[in-house]
Amino acid sequence: MASGTVRIDIEEHVAILTVSRPEKRNALDLDMLKALVDAADQVEANDQVRAAVLTGEGKGFSAGGDIKAWGGMRPEEFGHAWVRHGHRVFERLATLRMPLIAAINGDALGGGLELAGVADIRIAEEQIRVGLPETGLGMVPGWSGTQRLVKRFGAQVVRRMVLGGEIFMAEEAQTLGIVDTVTSTGNAVEAAKDYARRVSARGPAALEIVKLMIAASSGEDNGAAVEALGSILAAKTGDLKEGVSAFSEKRPPHFKGEW
Repeated sequence: MASGTVRIDIEEHVAILTVSRPEKRNALDLDMLKALVDAADQVEANDQVRAAVLTGEGKGFSAGGDIKAWGGMRPEEFGHAWVRHGHRVFERLATLRMPLIAAINGDALGGGLELAGVADIRIAEEQIRVGLPETGLGMVPGWSGTQRLVKRFGAQVVRRMVLGGEIFMAEEAQTLGIVDTVTSTGNAVEAAKDYARRVSARGPAALEIVKLMIAASSGEDNGAAVEALGSILAAKTGDLKEGVSAFSEKRPPHFKGEW
């Protein structure tokens, strides 16, 4: 299946999402942001998918936001149509019900690193570079580089990238906790698929619940995670069944405190 600039392939219980704009090193524009949301919706609606892999076509993972896409925007348009929209897109990916593994097969800079940051696990090839170079353009990270990435990588690591403009190779990125595993050139996608297959053999309901629990404990999407957990629990109770039946039958409910 394909959606705009994101290709979706299903292999048994694993979905592979491939950002496909290789001529621009998979730089993100508004069409690609929309395609990412569409892809997330399609994958999450597929009950057979238990894990997902996110990668880029060609030699690059993602060069980040396409400067040509936002460079001419008015400040208010940039804030709403670009930054806030991008935040919503990345949040959608970060809160997929199934685990997401990023196969970083090329440089992940700026928005590209923020995109990799939405994944639960990051597997990088040995030749890649990661960083947040926005301040060198007089810009700041806008798609959770100073928010989600601080929670996941630590404030000091983000300071080094955004204040000092430091760019890290894969092995140092692993030492710093930016990536989880380093593999040889050309092997990130297969390594990510292997990891996803291992994940998909585990209990899918437990995986979804534990993702919500981790999000709550780390302060990511805290309110929504707690409400989702509570709603899942309430949906399984006898009291809810009685409440729905009473509503349909137009009578007062007779709750028994049944779980």
